[in-house]
Amino acid sequence: MSERDAGSAEIEAARLLLARLGVSPEQLINVARNPKSSPTFDEYIDRLSKSVSPGSLRVYGSYWNKVRDAWGSRRLTEPTTLEIRQLVEATRDRRVLRRNSRGGRSAAEHLISALRCLYSHAVADGLISAEYNPSKRVPKPRRQPSTRRALSDAQLRSINDVAATTGNDPDLDGLLLRFHEETACRRGGALALSRADLDTEQSVVALHEKGDTVRWQPISPTLANRLAELADERGSVSPADQLFRYRSGKPITHRRYDYLWQRIGRHLPWVRVQQISTHWLRHTTLTWVERNFGYAVARAFAGHNGRSDASTTITYVRADIYEVAQALSTLTGEAHPLAQGRRF
Repeated sequence: MSERDAGSAEIEAARLLLARLGVSPEQLINVARNPKSSPTFDEYIDRLSKSVSPGSLRVYGSYWNKVRDAWGSRRLTEPTTLEIRQLVEATRDRRVLRRNSRGGRSAAEHLISALRCLYSHAVADGLISAEYNPSKRVPKPRRQPSTRRALSDAQLRSINDVAATTGNDPDLDGLLLRFHEETACRRGGALALSRADLDTEQSVVALHEKGDTVRWQPISPTLANRLAELADERGSVSPADQLFRYRSGKPITHRRYDYLWQRIGRHLPWVRVQQISTHWLRHTTLTWVERNFGYAVARAFAGHNGRSDASTTITYVRADIYEVAQALSTLTGEAHPLAQGRRF
């Protein structure tokens, strides 16, 4: 009997024994893959939601709820890769239709990311093995180029005029827009800004953004002083107090941005039609910086750290805060304390 025939006979004998015991090969595989008793999705998402950062919960929370709706009582080890694909397609089909909808790609991508986050924590907790993780075998849809672009000077003036002359708190809204135009930060950077993050002497703010990154960003002295005045007027006194607040002293949330852009869209139809948002201001400022001061300064201005950059050249042409301050000074037409310390 050849070695191959002997191996086949042993496999057949093992299958016969398992059949007599009422055990399937798949059950043995699952036992090996899952060293601990696996919780249900309801149980694990409850625990996971309390341990992730507020930013992660904001991004993944709604998609974890979709998973709970579909599989809440099932255990983490039960869904197959095919079932995940089916849930992704169902989520894509039930997406909210918007003018800038792109076939549900974003909904599909976010659901897969939410499941990968969930399963990666389950692996770390020893609830499943890394080899079992079914979410890794579901590819994300390829991203299409963004439709966002830099706004023209006329468009930017129109947006600022509406924000500063309409609504129930034009001072707050006008200051918010100027803050984003000068820093090119994301919404999270403004919402996380505290009184301790503002340095009026050097005209810089500490921006806390996604990925737990922190950087000092130059702002104009005029904006720095207005932010200090706003903090004093609205009760942001303690170092940890959120800086952007309503007149009542209550800190703003992302809802303020929703209200702001909806209001601007009512006055400027093109804003509503094109779904202009705060992130367009980031595009506008960074495009201007890149055109006038080059790629390295634009990257530093944006707070990009280069870890995912395909080119190693950026290691040698990295811009510093002094060059960012020089770009800001030119952008605002206002002298900046750090621009005078520029080395080149």
